[in-house]
Amino acid sequence: MSLLFYRRPDYVAKLPGPMNLTQCQIYVERTQKHRRAIPPELSFENIIQNRALPPCTLQDFMDYLVYVSHDAENLQFWIWLQSYTKRFYAAPPSEQALSPPWSVVEGLQPTGNDPNQAPRTADKQPRFGVSEYQINFDQQEPPMTPPVTIQPYRSEINRVISHYLGPNSPRELNLSHKTRSAVLHALQHTTHPSAFSLVRDIVEGTLRGQSHPNFIRWSICNGNKPRVLFVRNSGIAHVVAGVVIAIFLILSNASRWWRLFCFPLFLVGFSIGIAAYKGLCVIVHTGHSRNLRPWEQFGDGASLNSLDNDDEAALGSGSTDDVYSMSNRSGNGKRGISMDTFGTSNTYDHELWVEKYRKKPLLQRIFARNVWIQDETIRLLQDRIVVQSHILSVAITVPLMVLVVALPVTGIL
Repeated sequence: MSLLFYRRPDYVAKLPGPMNLTQCQIYVERTQKHRRAIPPELSFENIIQNRALPPCTLQDFMDYLVYVSHDAENLQFWIWLQSYTKRFYAAPPSEQALSPPWSVVEGLQPTGNDPNQAPRTADKQPRFGVSEYQINFDQQEPPMTPPVTIQPYRSEINRVISHYLGPNSPRELNLSHKTRSAVLHALQHTTHPSAFSLVRDIVEGTLRGQSHPNFIRWSICNGNKPRVLFVRNSGIAHVVAGVVIAIFLILSNASRWWRLFCFPLFLVGFSIGIAAYKGLCVIVHTGHSRNLRPWEQFGDGASLNSLDNDDEAALGSGSTDDVYSMSNRSGNGKRGISMDTFGTSNTYDHELWVEKYRKKPLLQRIFARNVWIQDETIRLLQDRIVVQSHILSVAITVPLMVLVVALPVTGIL
């Protein structure tokens, strides 16, 4: 990874309309162009498996999707589906036989042997015939025919439908009508994980190609918005002050060597301004720290890192509902609740920190408390960006000062 030419991952904007396979292909094509911007230590797999350290843990990723990106339902559903797939295949064969596999209607298939190649859409015919059965979303659980009700995990599947797949559900996935209908049709017949193949590919493609690169880009920043804007304006102020002093000295009878006093103003101004443009405050960076996020500043939330020993012991044996409700046991569940599989919508206006932060004075927002960045890879990327800022500052300031000093004395003032 080049020191001088490293760039943060480019921001991947959301495409308009519901999620579909075409969008996933576009996301993958965009992110493939900037694979070097995300080190292997911060890969999607490491984030999902909670192998990275703060500020890149799984909980940090979830917080980003809840409070910044506003599409946490994708990760919540995907985490549940991974757990459900493992539990389904761990069930006795006699129970699995009650829910036969469902052939994929649409899926992401590689176009060649290259694993990094953009996926394509493959069409297959479903195994089962089309049923006229319709799911009634006015009921808490869709009515099922007797053979279907004995399938394993049927009640849990019904809850997933009512939380993620049904129209106007609390955490409704942004799916097209065609995709939603295809998945619901498959779930009418089987609880096999293959029934989720289409929505799984779409959700995973969105997480990998859009949410994950944006999260890494955001995590590299060490300052909150008020702090970054303050530092950016401070850099501009230094440059403007240097320009004003240089003009004054050029128009005066003072020796041209007095103009060298503009050098530190230009150097500091360009350095902190360039770093702030990339989301970094060089002062905070000296301690390899970052500002606490607004939702972290009041200490009234839980996280995955707050699980006690009893909770950790239960991870291997508990159900999905038990596992993802553990983080809600301490505090008021401000942060941990986002890890729950089933719950309310992902709005946060009701959380206590929102009103507290709104009433916080601007000066306190700018100089918020800092916390040490534990992830070494993030610290390394920040070091590269700050060094780049210093180098660019010198490259701009030196020619500018040569020009300022070379201008003749005018003596107008």
